[in-house]
Amino acid sequence: MPVSAEAELALRRAAEKGLIAYKPGDPDFSLSETARLSLEQKAALEMIRKQVLGPEGATGVQDCINSAFFKLLNMIVVYPVEDPERLTDHSGNVLPDAVLVQKGSTLKDLAMKIHTDLGEHLLYGVNARNNMRLGESHVLNNGDVVSVVSSS
Repeated sequence: MPVSAEAELALRRAAEKGLIAYKPGDPDFSLSETARLSLEQKAALEMIRKQVLGPEGATGVQDCINSAFFKLLNMIVVYPVEDPERLTDHSGNVLPDAVLVQKGSTLKDLAMKIHTDLGEHLLYGVNARNNMRLGESHVLNNGDVVSVVSSS
């Protein structure tokens, strides 16, 4: 897997300073309209675009991280929400959290990871995609959006 950590670092630093719009794993970046870049900075960014992003499609850093978490560590991402109809927490934030759990984890495992009280008083869960009720032994899948219902 080709990787350029130096290019990723340069892009992230430029994005932090508001010089470019870039998110880790993006295949390209765009210059900020208000950014005042020196000729050297413009040349460096264009070199990254030409020699790294163009041929490889990304810096490879995010791919390495994803590969480590999802393949080597056998993890999945689950999105717990309070309101399964709106996919929000109590403040109205849409999909506010993403929780990494081991592949094969159950609803009970997720509830315990969020808070032990939640896990100890777990009644059931709700799959937000199809409104199906889930038991505590339901095995979670990558990308599941669930609401955990407890008596506490």
